[in-house]
Amino acid sequence: MYAYIDGKLIFKSPAYVVIDAGGVGYHINISLNTYSLLGDAERCKLFTWLHVKEDAHTLYGFADEGERRLFLHLISISGIGPNTGRMMLSSITPLEIQTAIINGNVSLIQRIKGIGPKSAQRVILELQDKLRKEGSETLNTTPIIKSVRDEALAALVMLGFARNAAEKVLEQEINKNGGSLTVEQLIKFALKSL
Repeated sequence: MYAYIDGKLIFKSPAYVVIDAGGVGYHINISLNTYSLLGDAERCKLFTWLHVKEDAHTLYGFADEGERRLFLHLISISGIGPNTGRMMLSSITPLEIQTAIINGNVSLIQRIKGIGPKSAQRVILELQDKLRKEGSETLNTTPIIKSVRDEALAALVMLGFARNAAEKVLEQEINKNGGSLTVEQLIKFALKSL
């Protein structure tokens, strides 16, 4: 529901922040990773995710889009809720979590409080291929898009297509049309071939 909240940082603790945006104070739960990245800024922007339950609506905030994306992957695993996901991001950095999952490092994930051996194995089993397919650049705070091809590739990967297959199809389409396509045209042609 909320993509991000940008405003004046009213209160900051290792567990949550309060951001005043347009006269409304938002209580946003954060990880230690986000806490450390906020620094002493008076104004901040957090990428958010809203958890809706019967008895509560809880906002979770992240310093960048990559951390939020990893959090959403983590909570998609059966038995891992938002608080456990936040604990994971507080225990080790998002890059360390992603690397551990891709490399199948059960012992590192298991060291996180609240994650036992079965949960660690489940996380690796369910996320290893997804994170490999997305590539390591998904944790970059601001993806650098250099060309029409790069933008189309990023869109196709976000739609769930394998990076290698998407790259091949995009190269074929660019070569066929002499590189004079817009991002939208390139994506439409690629979707027909994928």
